[in-house]
Amino acid sequence: MADSTQAATHVHDPNSGSVAQSDFHCVSAGEGVAFSTTGDWEKEATGKPPSYAEPLFRPDVVKTIEEEIYNLSDELRELSLKIHDHPEIGYEEKYAHDTLTAFMRDHDFDVTPHYLGLETAWRAAFEVGKGGRTVGFQSEMDALPGIGHACGHNLIAIIGVGCAIAVARAIKKHDVAAKVVLLGTPAEEGGQGKVKLIDAGGYKEMDACLMAHPSAGPPRSAGTGSSLAVQVLTAQYFGHTAHAAGAPWEGKNALDAAFLAYSAISVLRQQIKPTHRTHGIIEGRDWAANVIPGYSKCRWYIRAPTRAEVQVLHGRVKKCFEAAALATDCRMEWSEQGGTYDVRQNECLADEFTRVAERYGIQASRQIQAAVGGSTDFGNVTYELPSLHPSFAIPTEPGGGNHTTLFTKAAATKEAHAAALQTAKALAITGARIVIDDSFMAEVKKAYDEGRTTGTVG
Repeated sequence: MADSTQAATHVHDPNSGSVAQSDFHCVSAGEGVAFSTTGDWEKEATGKPPSYAEPLFRPDVVKTIEEEIYNLSDELRELSLKIHDHPEIGYEEKYAHDTLTAFMRDHDFDVTPHYLGLETAWRAAFEVGKGGRTVGFQSEMDALPGIGHACGHNLIAIIGVGCAIAVARAIKKHDVAAKVVLLGTPAEEGGQGKVKLIDAGGYKEMDACLMAHPSAGPPRSAGTGSSLAVQVLTAQYFGHTAHAAGAPWEGKNALDAAFLAYSAISVLRQQIKPTHRTHGIIEGRDWAANVIPGYSKCRWYIRAPTRAEVQVLHGRVKKCFEAAALATDCRMEWSEQGGTYDVRQNECLADEFTRVAERYGIQASRQIQAAVGGSTDFGNVTYELPSLHPSFAIPTEPGGGNHTTLFTKAAATKEAHAAALQTAKALAITGARIVIDDSFMAEVKKAYDEGRTTGTVG
């Protein structure tokens, strides 16, 4: 995509505090926008809509969305804490499944539990009229083993819920023919729940799909950069046990095989790109210091900024495992978990989210080419249809980034809830424009098609 095109934009006048509006066009936002960092997060998120700016699009629709999210705040806070206080790992999110589906039923959505054969997946839909477009939102639910909601999926869950309900009520109130679909997607943390839903056709009805993810970062900041593609590899080594002192020559040491593979990959790291990542663990069973281990298991993640780069790195890493099996005379069994792709942010959706987020004091940075260190199965969704996956900052203690116990604590704070609701407003308004504005959706689709052709962001 070019750096900018001519068609429609919204210009913020810092002197008047107003937003001038012209016809829509897709604009690349390379620079961040200025914003104030003063004030109280919770008060600003739950107070009445700000008076310092004109609505960016369809004032009546924007006002409805703002009011609905404001009115939902207490319910969403309670819902978030319920999920946070009952952490469940991937494909075991039974409490979250039942709690969230009951909530969506209570808010007049047509709910399908255990969606598409996945026990903890679910779908909630709301439709007005016939023949309109469908906007999709996502609610993740799973926690991490031992450290709970250390990636803030309780906040992701309520953002999806808040966006879906607010947009549904807006299209009903303003008589817009459209459908809102919220998917409860299990097992994001390595289980590839969204990939299974893609394979089962769970996204075919959507014209576009949106979600948001919390992270550590500067106050009131958000980003629409990419993420790393990832491939999960598992190697099992089968050797032969023996007395480690009496007859070690009779053994075939499966732990040695795992150790050699680990060492070979560690050496390989010197020759891979700084943006690539390899990390893994070694497991065993029935190990004792006086017995030559006859079995070991290695589980590794390999990551790179793009799916294509992961495929190249994959071949180099696999040779390390094969060499270890050869050196120790162990038999190796190899398996691969389907790849998780990089996130292809839709450029037009990212631009619109950035503009709307400014209204709520959020500084959103594009930086499409700068991949973050994590990976998400939502990347596979972005290859299927126009999609957006912004990250947003919540207050954390030093050293309290994602996948730490400090982040688990931060994800339950009032400040994190406030940041989530501000982000939900911007995401919901962006989603509403997808189903209302024909010219905007045409640009979104064009950006997606061009991204597929060039293999870049969509």
